[in-house]
Amino acid sequence: MDPTATPQRLTDRKRAAILEAAIEEFLGAGYDATSMDRIAARASVSKRTVYNHFPSKEALFAAILMRLWDASESGAPPAYRAAEPLRPQLLALLARKLRLMADESFLALARVAIAAGIHSPERARDMVARIGEREEDVTVWIRAATADGRLRIDDPLFAAQELQGMVKAFAFWPQVTMGQPPLDAAGQARIAESAADMFLARYA
Repeated sequence: MDPTATPQRLTDRKRAAILEAAIEEFLGAGYDATSMDRIAARASVSKRTVYNHFPSKEALFAAILMRLWDASESGAPPAYRAAEPLRPQLLALLARKLRLMADESFLALARVAIAAGIHSPERARDMVARIGEREEDVTVWIRAATADGRLRIDDPLFAAQELQGMVKAFAFWPQVTMGQPPLDAAGQARIAESAADMFLARYA
């Protein structure tokens, strides 16, 4: 054991080991065949330790997706800036999202989640609810721009889902359901620009 490690650092290391082990198990065995016992064994921790960090398999899987979400770009997501034009701000947010959707690990886990959800709609709703516990960065940006009077939107959450639907139609669903390759940088830029222009034409 590292004599310089603090209790918090050891706790963080165990959590990271659990997440890494869970990713490997979910990808290798699928959602239903993966158990907290198998994850604990792969992470070299006790089952109780796993449950201390994650109360259920659903919560653990949601944490994995959120971790990949956060890792798609270093640092915090771009915040709304009142003094700057809307289009480049929105393009930066969409570029961040598109880079995540081009990540093979994220797409593979998305396939696992969708397969699990097909067999259990209740489980799918639980996963979506857990992921949605933290409001998504595009929605936060839209709320701020609307509050500032620069967007005319009655329902920011609906508008955010509308915008992301345009992006996912090209950069997520074909890759997850039909095995199409992730978009390259040029393809990502094209989708971001088209979606941003359509969104701003409707709401700006």
